Amino acid sequence: MRIYLTLNNSNQIIPFNYQPLLTGCLHKWIGDKNKIHGQTSLYSFSWLQNVRASKNGLSIKQDSTCFFSFHDDELAKKVIQGIMDEPDMFNGSAVRDISIRPTPDFREKETFVASSPIFIKRRLENGKEKHYSYKDDESNQLMTQTLKTKLETAGMDNQNVSVYFDHSYPGAKMKLVPYNHIKNKTNICPVIIEGSPEQIAFAWNVGIGNSTGIGFGSLK
Repeated sequence: MRIYLTLNNSNQIIPFNYQPLLTGCLHKWIGDKNKIHGQTSLYSFSWLQNVRASKNGLSIKQDSTCFFSFHDDELAKKVIQGIMDEPDMFNGSAVRDISIRPTPDFREKETFVASSPIFIKRRLENGKEKHYSYKDDESNQLMTQTLKTKLETAGMDNQNVSVYFDHSYPGAKMKLVPYNHIKNKTNICPVIIEGSPEQIAFAWNVGIGNSTGIGFGSLK
């Protein structure tokens, strides 16, 4: 299930690095009995859409939105209730409208544009963390591996599914995204997913790559 939030028109400037604030809103809306913190994220959320950018930061417009997607419909309903109880977000922004979109029916091969950059990382044997580019040969395998792990966590079939970057897209690029003082090398590039319609629907909700629970790898 996916919920789309329309935001109020705020006069306050939002910092470019607002991701931790948006993540904080999600955990606030889930409530005190938050069992998802620190677990494998079976949800994802977009960055703010249709905002006005200036040299000082971002401004909310009349049509500014974002979305949150969940594999678990009950968790989505809990977030909706949390929003209704406490719609305020950060820097003067608040939710003024909620719309719900059920998970669509997908084919066995779909191309998706990312609504937030895709982040791929692994801990190497030397203890260092490596961030992978859409140009790296390992990236497709690692994205597939992460999706398979999430499918298994959800108790779903994780066989015969694959994720790979759409290298025909001419605008692919890397984007350095700081999060809590860590600079993350992320990817802006569409992905192609092959698998059963149920597996692809799952990916549409939970996102692709690492750290979907803090706003990376959400799919339009």
